[in-house]
Amino acid sequence: MPTRTISKMLIVAGASLLTLASLANADALDNIKKAGKVRIAVAMGIPEYSFVDENLKPDGSDVATAKLIAKDLGVELELVEITNAARVPSVQTGKADMVVSSLGITEERKKAIDYSVPYATLALVVAGPADVAIKDYADLEGKRVGVTRATTNDQDITAKAKGADIVRFEDDATLITSVVSGQVNILSSQSAVINGINKKMTANPLQIKFTQRETNLGIGIPKGETALKGWLDEWVKTNFDNKVLRDIYKKYHNAELPDDLVSRQ
Repeated sequence: MPTRTISKMLIVAGASLLTLASLANADALDNIKKAGKVRIAVAMGIPEYSFVDENLKPDGSDVATAKLIAKDLGVELELVEITNAARVPSVQTGKADMVVSSLGITEERKKAIDYSVPYATLALVVAGPADVAIKDYADLEGKRVGVTRATTNDQDITAKAKGADIVRFEDDATLITSVVSGQVNILSSQSAVINGINKKMTANPLQIKFTQRETNLGIGIPKGETALKGWLDEWVKTNFDNKVLRDIYKKYHNAELPDDLVSRQ
């Protein structure tokens, strides 16, 4: 093979390696800005956090948060609609750049994804009919309890209500429908979901029986994206301090976020 041909092949191969190296060194934040678009995963059908309004448009505190992130990044927003169970996989597999979807910060999830500092909270509760006596996990023994699959509620009830007959649904919208239609009448969910159910069951609303815990919510991103995490952490802190995130939460939830939220881990 002529020397000139070999040299050309080496140059092409070298260029290809440089291209691969550049791609390997590119980070998610740079990629978002270069693309002019951020893909944010949101599980729709969660009352007050993410839902479809009367005009069939996505709305809720998480949707408003996603819109603000895109605006401040200076890029277009692409909402990636997913189920609750797909929230972590959506960023692991690259289907979305980040997930803003009432995703509780847990040690187990930290093994799979990274989080921003907390931007909001939710209360995990057990609810049921007024005439059913439930004070703690032990009272759930032998009872059918509805949960949304792959949520913190699912993990909590599975671990602490050993004798319960747990019925798992793929998303909050399906869980709500099952309660309203009478398939289950006891559930573990978030307070916003209970409020959504009671709007449909005004004649016989559910009662919150006990609060399991308050969960801090973080923006989920792929592991190791330090630049994107740094940008999001600073973004959350800034918009918490200037009350933009507080006002978004209050608008949809009619409640205040705790003052120490962004300092929580």
